[in-house]
Amino acid sequence: MDSKEKIRVGVLFGGRSGEHAVSLMSARSVLQQLDAEKYDITQIGLTLEGKWLVGEDVLEAFVSGKTGHLSSATLLPDPSRSGLRLLRQDAGHEILETLTELDVVFPVLHGPYGEDGTLQGLLDMADVAYVGAGVLGSSLGMDKGVFKDVMRANGIPVVDYLVVLRSELEADLEEVVGRAEEVAPYPLFTKPANLGSSVAVSKCQSRSDLVEGLMEAALYDRRILVERGVDAREIEVSVLGNDCPIASIPGEIIPAAEFYSYEAKYHDSRSQLIIPAPLSEELIEEFREVAIRAYRAVDCAGMARVDFLLDRHTDKVFLSELNTIPGFTQISMYPKLWEASGIPYRELLDRLIELALERKAERDRTVRVYKREKG
Repeated sequence: MDSKEKIRVGVLFGGRSGEHAVSLMSARSVLQQLDAEKYDITQIGLTLEGKWLVGEDVLEAFVSGKTGHLSSATLLPDPSRSGLRLLRQDAGHEILETLTELDVVFPVLHGPYGEDGTLQGLLDMADVAYVGAGVLGSSLGMDKGVFKDVMRANGIPVVDYLVVLRSELEADLEEVVGRAEEVAPYPLFTKPANLGSSVAVSKCQSRSDLVEGLMEAALYDRRILVERGVDAREIEVSVLGNDCPIASIPGEIIPAAEFYSYEAKYHDSRSQLIIPAPLSEELIEEFREVAIRAYRAVDCAGMARVDFLLDRHTDKVFLSELNTIPGFTQISMYPKLWEASGIPYRELLDRLIELALERKAERDRTVRVYKREKG
């Protein structure tokens, strides 16, 4: 690519997830801050049904719900037919036309079908660079149960937990409740294993709460996580990089509600982000070191926000989860932590795109055809 040419960036947002609305908030900030002098930007909106739409002011159309003027598009998993393709009708036939080539895709998609490895698999098949973790890191980061299994295998402390299936709830609710109550005394937390932004997370103080929490989580995922409740401070660390990641200073969440629920995150202005978190130097280094260990353990790339619980009584650190596409509004913890660590929002976007192109170049070094030596 000529050094004077703009990098062609496709920004994906929306998606088939309970975090669709959160994605639109994140995308607004990203689109406002991407440098138009450096990047040729194409907005790509994904509907709740999974349809890809392009055109004028895609984000505003999604926010207003007025998408009738937008056109259908797709990306083929065939690298010999590269580029974003426009789908149009002609005499009853559907025709594909190349709309634009893409040098890198910036997914601003939270939750299933965007953050869980499915989109990343498509982009790998299409041979397109993209911001963030690959298939493995994305899928491991998305499923909170499997992620905790991996953390335990790497000697990283997590709170006691249990994963149950929706089919198990439907077959014998009482038996599942009994197993859940063996995890720890109340309070317990229930949540969908494959969703973020605190969607359908419940704090359960009793058996009736537990049943209600399990049933709500089961609406959003076939795998449900039950966790021991901890009287804890909520600490977060941002990580940036590919093979040699770096960690930001830690920040602390002071939720407006009992815990950092969806409402407390996005609709209650009383929630506070304290940056830097008031911690000892020893704890600061522990959080940063464990965040990088977790990042490497799941083969993450590009970015992640790593969330911790700090027991108020013992100062024991528990790793809660790792978000491979964290919230990206300008008031979200991930970019705010980097801003406080010396990387402003716009520069952070530039670095993420550079890391995506770097990772693609590294992936292209891999030999795809095995040739046996003669001898």
